[in-house]
Amino acid sequence: MTDKPVTTYIASVFDKAHWRTILTTKDEGEARALEQAMLQDGAKARVEEITPKPKKR
Repeated sequence: MTDKPVTTYIASVFDKAHWRTILTTKDEGEARALEQAMLQDGAKARVEEITPKPKKR
């Protein structure tokens, strides 16, 4: 049985000299909404998508 890898979305905000993770979720809409809220407040924000590679046997 082969399971598809699930994409994880990480919402981060720039805080001084480092990016800080503020949300890790499997829901892209939630991550994008948080990013837009942070951008409206004048903060630098980004969303990264991480999809693990399937294991080969």
